[in-house]
Amino acid sequence: MVELFSYNWQLREEWFDWCREIDQYELTKERTGGMGSILKNLFHVVDCEQIWMNQLQGKPVAKKDFHTISTLDEVIEFSETTRQQTESLLSLWTSAYGKKEFNMTSRSGRTYNFTYKKVMQHVVTHEIHHIGQLSVWAREVGKKPVSSDFIFR
Repeated sequence: MVELFSYNWQLREEWFDWCREIDQYELTKERTGGMGSILKNLFHVVDCEQIWMNQLQGKPVAKKDFHTISTLDEVIEFSETTRQQTESLLSLWTSAYGKKEFNMTSRSGRTYNFTYKKVMQHVVTHEIHHIGQLSVWAREVGKKPVSSDFIFR
């Protein structure tokens, strides 16, 4: 589990570096798909990570509105804080911990039961999905996307 989170964080850092090479207009330009812009996509993956990690640890979820996020530095700072929270949870990780049950109720009132392992797998694959969207948008900007190759990093 730790290896996949480390992979995602490495990719995220590389995307942050990539974003430093393009102007603010391209970062915030409304695009088709994803969360609507490069900056919002990056914010979204961090926000979802912190929501799930805080819920699994029984901590309050930070309520952040991506409409108030306007700079890459704000997203990077949020990412660093969230990563520390996630690393704290991963430091406790055992196979028994992964089998723990997490119960939640959706906004519609439906109740769900997942193992902690299933939630963690969801967080990892969710970010991978949105990173793929960034790759498409990178080509629209005319720049080479960050390589997401897992083996040859």
